[in-house]
Amino acid sequence: MKQRVVTFGEIMLRLKSPGFERLFQSPMLEATFGGGEANVAVSLANFGVNAAFVTVLPKNEIGDACWVELRRFGVDTSLIARGSGRMGIYYVESGANQRGSKVVYDRAHSSIALAKPGSLDWKTIFDGATWFHITGITPAISQSAADLSLEAVQTARKAGLTVSCDFNYRGKLWKYGKPAPEVMGELVKHVDIGIANEEDCQKSLGIKVAVDVSKGELDSSQYKALAEKVLQSFPNLKMIAVTLRESHGADHNGWSACLHDRNQFLLSRKYDITDIVDRVGGGDAFAAGLIFGLIAGRKPEDALNFAVAASCLKHSIPGDFNRVTVDEADKLCGGDASGRVQR
Repeated sequence: MKQRVVTFGEIMLRLKSPGFERLFQSPMLEATFGGGEANVAVSLANFGVNAAFVTVLPKNEIGDACWVELRRFGVDTSLIARGSGRMGIYYVESGANQRGSKVVYDRAHSSIALAKPGSLDWKTIFDGATWFHITGITPAISQSAADLSLEAVQTARKAGLTVSCDFNYRGKLWKYGKPAPEVMGELVKHVDIGIANEEDCQKSLGIKVAVDVSKGELDSSQYKALAEKVLQSFPNLKMIAVTLRESHGADHNGWSACLHDRNQFLLSRKYDITDIVDRVGGGDAFAAGLIFGLIAGRKPEDALNFAVAASCLKHSIPGDFNRVTVDEADKLCGGDASGRVQR
C-alpha cells in the first residue's frame, strides 16, 4: 500500500499478572510492550501498510529491546529519538466476570514526558507521509508532552496530511494542572478524523450528551446526538467514529460502533464477545482498522465494519498488539464467526 502512516505517542513496558491472577498474587509478571499509538502502528503494519512510529525512548537496554520488538512487526522505527528519562511502565490485572480489569501507571519522568516542542524534527518525520495519528493519552502525560502534541498536529495539518485522533481519556494521567477539555479542545481543532467512545467525547472534550451505558443495551439515537454535537463543536472534523461497548462482565462484552461523516450516520454489525482474553488495545485495533479501511478506499460503512471486526478479534489475543490480518478481519465481516479449526 502506497500510503504512509505516522503515529506518535508513548510506548511502555507492560507488566501483567499471569492469567487472571491479582497483581503480585504470584511472584512473577509477564513483560511485553504496549501503548495506544504504537498499537495502531503494529496493526497497520500487519495490514500491509507502510507504518512508522515516532516516540522518544531512553538510551538503555530497555529502550533497545522496545525498538527491536517494534521492528519485529515491520514498523518503521527509523524516526524514533533517544533521550534522557526512563521507560514508562504500566501494570495490568485482567478481570473476570464481575471483577473488572485494572491498570496502574508508573510513567512520571519518562522520556516522552520530558520531551518538548523542538525535540522532534517534524518536517523530516512527515516527509512522504500521508496520514498522522495521535491520541489524547500523550497530551495527558505532561505539559511539555501536550505542547509537543499540539506542535505535531499543527505541523501535520500544514503539511497536508490527514490527521486522526483517538480522544482517549485517561483520568489517572491528567494531573499537571490543566483539564482535559482545555488541552484537547485546542488539539482537536487540527484533526480530520475523530475516534472515541462516549466517555472520551464527554470527558476529553467536555461535550455533554445523556448517554446511559449502564442498561446493557445501548440507544443508538443517543450516540447519533453525541456524534452530531461533536461535529457541531469542531467544524474541521470530517467524521467521528464512536465505539459502543456493552459491558455484561469483565469477560463478556457487546461490541459495535457508529460513524457520522456529516452526510450519514452509520451503525456497524454488533458482536457478542464472550470469554475475553485481553481487551486492552481493543480500541487501538478499532482505530487501526478504520484508518486502514479509509486509506484502502473502502466505503465508510465497509471501513467501519472492518474496524469493528478487527477489534473484535483483538479481544482474543493476549497483549497490547493486534496480530490480526486483513483476510481474518474480512472473513469475520463476511459472517464467518464460527471459530472452527482451519486445516
